[in-house]
Amino acid sequence: MKTALVHEWLTPKATGGSELVVKEILELIDNIELYALIDFESSNPQSYLYGRKINTSFLQHFPLSKNGIQNYLPLLPIAVEQLNVTEYDLVLSSSHAVAKGIITTPAQLHICYCHTPMRYAWDLTFDYLQRTSPLKGFFARYFLHKIRQWDVISAHRVDYFIANSHHTARRIWRCYRREAEVIYPPVQVDKFPFEAQKSDFYVIVSRLVSYKKVSLIVEAFNQLGKPLVVIGDGPEYKSIQALAKPNITLLGSVDDITLKKYLSSAKAFIYGACEDFGIAIVEAQACGTPVIAYGQGGALETVIDIRTHQDTGTGLFFSSQTVESLVDAVNNFENLLPHFHAENCLINAQRFSLQRFQQSYQQFIDQCLYEFSPK
Repeated sequence: MKTALVHEWLTPKATGGSELVVKEILELIDNIELYALIDFESSNPQSYLYGRKINTSFLQHFPLSKNGIQNYLPLLPIAVEQLNVTEYDLVLSSSHAVAKGIITTPAQLHICYCHTPMRYAWDLTFDYLQRTSPLKGFFARYFLHKIRQWDVISAHRVDYFIANSHHTARRIWRCYRREAEVIYPPVQVDKFPFEAQKSDFYVIVSRLVSYKKVSLIVEAFNQLGKPLVVIGDGPEYKSIQALAKPNITLLGSVDDITLKKYLSSAKAFIYGACEDFGIAIVEAQACGTPVIAYGQGGALETVIDIRTHQDTGTGLFFSSQTVESLVDAVNNFENLLPHFHAENCLINAQRFSLQRFQQSYQQFIDQCLYEFSPK
């Protein structure tokens, strides 16, 4: 069976959960051909894709596409529709924007692993518009309106949806009125060092962009005066650096060894965003580190609140994305600290292991092939 995998973009800066799913699908299925709007990884010696043949769109040759393909947002639907995958029996897509819009024939089976319905078009529309000039915002409103229409239409090209969480499955239903099978993304639990003895600092690992709410966390710790380590880079780095008091350390981007050292020795991992899944939250628990997270989105599926599950708790939630709510949560965490057990965090993290993803994903493909094939 000839199989193709379609993803949005492959660049050195694209290293999130969707790229981990791509990596595992490529390792799970033999002789699979890879397609993407742009590819700057097959020429990157540090990438697992180095030297691999990757089929790309016309956006590959556009200026600045490597660092800012989102600037070509109105062209993304057109670009993905130009990728020709008609020679394949099975088409898999890994989609957080437009990959699910690949055009297939009635004889082809298309299974989409959806990380999120397109954030630009739905959840982050007004956040994006608030940060644009009035003139740019005028045109952005029109383009986002057209992209929402295309996004819904293209959802009907998918035969079967997979969601990375129940939260995402509900969003798929809300946006597209399509059911989705939930298969949690793979987390390399075994590669994170477990540490039962913790130091006296808190840690956050995140891209420094507005919806991640890192500035909110920094403001809360400015009030608390407790040590916080911020790992990650992004457009908000300088503003967060200016906001942070001496008890807060910004490390920027770090290597893998340094990241794991801080994750495993931190008193707790802090997370303020509403995530579709949140791989970093699971990675922290794999280190035995409890989590203080905003109580919405995928975190509700990956963290066990100790206030309702005292024997198995792995963290606690704060109810609103405000400084006051997070300050209260950290103070509650300090009071409940004797009740936390690092082993519970590790046990919980193992529910999201690589092996579970591989087994569930392969079984679902087999099931879809059986249902799709002529009887």
